[in-house]
Amino acid sequence: MNALAKPVKYVFVTGGVLSGLGKGITAASIGNTLKARGLSVNIQKLDPYLNVDAGTLNPAEHGECFVTRDGAETDLDLGHYERFLDVQLTRNSSVMSGRIIRKLIDDERAGKFLGQTVQLVPHFTNAIMDAVISAGKGFDVHIVEIGGTVGDYESPAFFEAIRELGAVVGLENCLYVHVVYMPYLSTSKEIKTKPAQNAVRDLRSMGILPNVLVARSEVPTNGSTRTKLSAFCGVPEAGIAILPNARTVYEVPLTLEEQGIAEFIVKKLDLKTKKPNLKEWEKMVDSIVAIPKVTKKIGVVAKYMDNQDTYMSVFEAIKAASWAHDTGIDIQWVDAENIKSPADAKKYLQKLDGIVVPGGFGARGVEGKILAAQYALMNKLPYLGLCLGMQVGVIAAARLSGLKQANSAEFDASSPDKVIDTMHDQAGKENTGGTMRLGDYPCVIAKDSISARLYKRTNITERHRHRYEANNDYLDQYESWGIRAVGTSPDGSLVEMIEAIDHPYFVASQFHPEFLSRPNVPHPMFSGFIESLLKK
Repeated sequence: MNALAKPVKYVFVTGGVLSGLGKGITAASIGNTLKARGLSVNIQKLDPYLNVDAGTLNPAEHGECFVTRDGAETDLDLGHYERFLDVQLTRNSSVMSGRIIRKLIDDERAGKFLGQTVQLVPHFTNAIMDAVISAGKGFDVHIVEIGGTVGDYESPAFFEAIRELGAVVGLENCLYVHVVYMPYLSTSKEIKTKPAQNAVRDLRSMGILPNVLVARSEVPTNGSTRTKLSAFCGVPEAGIAILPNARTVYEVPLTLEEQGIAEFIVKKLDLKTKKPNLKEWEKMVDSIVAIPKVTKKIGVVAKYMDNQDTYMSVFEAIKAASWAHDTGIDIQWVDAENIKSPADAKKYLQKLDGIVVPGGFGARGVEGKILAAQYALMNKLPYLGLCLGMQVGVIAAARLSGLKQANSAEFDASSPDKVIDTMHDQAGKENTGGTMRLGDYPCVIAKDSISARLYKRTNITERHRHRYEANNDYLDQYESWGIRAVGTSPDGSLVEMIEAIDHPYFVASQFHPEFLSRPNVPHPMFSGFIESLLKK
């Protein structure tokens, strides 16, 4: 390393007591406040899961699979990171145990360890440290979140790695943030700090002394809580943030700023910064919490309905567009499996102002989504289709035009009209990942389209995650079906966007526009969707 080069500063975010406390939001919010000071900030998630990546995780259980620009299938926290920091991350920002273990085993089989006994310490921990150091190169600050909670069976090697990293790069270049929970007992009307104290004790037992404590609670606390936590956890009061439930997650950076946590971090890491500029963020939060002029009902026709995290980026993109248009939204789940006929479609959709059909895999619920798209086409109902939402839009239009058995090869390989199919050069690879398009791909938009008006340009780049494509054999029939292919790959070989002809807003894309939406900069397709609702 160049002796004159500034060392990278590391901020490690860990969790205690229980999962789901908001470590990802905390990590992203810290990054937001540091970036507001003119620092270059990168961020990374270390997940102890034995999966290689998040691509095979059940979205109903684990939430959405977020895709980076270079095609990595990652945990949904990377979506939070991108939205809070307004950055586009890469696969280096997502590390799962399985990926590291697989490489270690491959290296061992190839003889790269020269007969050594391969162990968790030092080989696995060294690999974790290498991943962190590599991802942080060139940045002023590199923030690293460890998934799960301290004490999880699969986590010790990760905690050991960040402990060792402190010794390697110097503790003056590292800061440890521990996110804990304080339960509220309604019977005695008091907040209990004991679980937080125990979580800090668990972390200290692993050789890590937290510099900052972020204490989550359901209700606001009094001043004595911070004093008590400081006394029993060994963290100075200036390094303790109390975070009761916020009106919106985007308020968290402002709360941390108000409590002086960013300044505490800057001083601890001896960082030279500008005066923080959070004016635009404050303005955005004000618009989020303001009472809207009008409220619109939006149906999300979906099949993964166990929790809202399944479509996290979709919901955040809808909300961002609604805030920009001073519009309240009432998002209503519509179970695609309940729509079995045109009558069902009318029953569930007729009172909605518009519908969104998000992505997904597998045949379950698809017929309901096709019927929903047909209803939108016939009744001029605003429709936004995302990935699978575009494919069912094509199928719906084809069936309405008379191709009653039109389908996708994914759902019915025997269909005589596979309007969605595997590309000819990928046939036979459907279950190998050979046809999966992941990450950024360019798209050229027709100048006379709604989409071109919304984007204000005709050359765009968007993120993909899908296996099947619109079948080009049917392209010349689209206009007779009442739709147009308004976006294609630069060579014209792949359909990227469709619009319905003579429809107020039936716009759908093969890509996932929700991944590029930001809370203060809504994505054009979502913005256009909200505009169409306001014109009804």
